[in-house]
Amino acid sequence: MGVAAGQRASVSAVVADADTAIEAGSGDVPVLATPRLLALAEAATVAAIAPHLAPSLTSVGTSASLEHRRASPVGAEVVVEAELTEVDGRRLVFSFIAREGGHRAGESGGDGGGEDRVVGAGTVERVLVDRQAFLARAVGHRA
Repeated sequence: MGVAAGQRASVSAVVADADTAIEAGSGDVPVLATPRLLALAEAATVAAIAPHLAPSLTSVGTSASLEHRRASPVGAEVVVEAELTEVDGRRLVFSFIAREGGHRAGESGGDGGGEDRVVGAGTVERVLVDRQAFLARAVGHRA
């Protein structure tokens, strides 16, 4: 068991009203919010390493860089693929790319000809931590 460069996973979501910039408070248009895109990227990074972690370990996000390149309207399916590219002790660096499929949910063909369109890309850094110790420190800071 253990994390290693090359581990990867993907997550997908169909953009719903709750995922829009309007709902996130990050804009006033009904398209996928940048914070929601980042959340999907982080979910993909977690999924990439989860099967390889001891039960006592987890990872926490420490840094992210995101370029949101294309708007995705409500009904669009977005797939985010993440790959672990660097392991430096407890520090993990992932690259990710988000694509919108060639059709929108509820449509039979769409106008994309089946080709994926890049929605965004970037990096996410996470650190491996002991779950219990991390939570104890977090709760201790509130007291």
